Amino acid sequence: MIAHDEPRARPAAADLNWGLGHRRTLLSAALTVVAGAMTVAAMVPLLSVLAMLIYRGGQRLTPQLFLALPPAAGMEGGGVGNALVGTLLMVAIATALSVPFGVLAAVFLAEFGPETRLAGAVRFVAKVLSGLPSVLAGLFAYAAVVLATGTYSALAGGAALAVLMLPTVLLTAEQALKAVPRRMREAAVGMGCTPTQAVWHVVLPAALPGVLTGVMLAVARAAGETAPLLFTALFSDYWLTRNPMSPTPSLAVLIFDFSSSPFRNQVEVAWAASLVLVALVMLTNVAARTWAARSAPK
Repeated sequence: MIAHDEPRARPAAADLNWGLGHRRTLLSAALTVVAGAMTVAAMVPLLSVLAMLIYRGGQRLTPQLFLALPPAAGMEGGGVGNALVGTLLMVAIATALSVPFGVLAAVFLAEFGPETRLAGAVRFVAKVLSGLPSVLAGLFAYAAVVLATGTYSALAGGAALAVLMLPTVLLTAEQALKAVPRRMREAAVGMGCTPTQAVWHVVLPAALPGVLTGVMLAVARAAGETAPLLFTALFSDYWLTRNPMSPTPSLAVLIFDFSSSPFRNQVEVAWAASLVLVALVMLTNVAARTWAARSAPK
């Protein structure tokens, strides 16, 4: 007769309930405490900076701040109105330049040539550009736009910011397109659509929330850049009227200039401008993440 192995006895329920003195329980509790302490330690610098910005910048946060021009040396009052307008203008130019190219490149990478050598090269370049120091983007725009036109301008600043936005838009749009279920493409082709029509009328609308999330994250990054604008847009103490081909003010450069000023009023304006810029960036990030959370498939 063939001997059969006796079935193993199941562990008693008491053996699975580790007490407070068990080694694994103590290790889990210790790691939880360490993780919590590190989280608090990481939040302290952020919260301290926000508290300082609210305390120092909030004192000048009045309607006059958004309507007045920056104060000259030794003068009282003033605001950041023209710098805010210039920042929004250059971010709009950068968005108009980077989003079409980024989305079209993402469509090619995700739909028409995902495994080609060209696609691999584009992905590699995009990942390299995503870690590119912002000052190099400013030097590129300086050589390509400022030297070509002979002047600092909002167009040059927008081109520099577009270089920084492009990889974020491209990579996030590609992932959003890949997340669209394949059955939607197959259903569109089965109904008689060409591959181009399926992408344009089915895949892109389905991936639109993810694409817009990437665009807003790229905008949040571009709005806070300073180094590229020092090489391309420079600054101006006047309102930007009809000529974008002239030196253009921005919040980031205003903060850079006024933060080291010996005049107390200009330093206070720099604190207020910092609060406005941080608020813009944070609101854009929160909007992007809220949109992504609501648009995610359940």
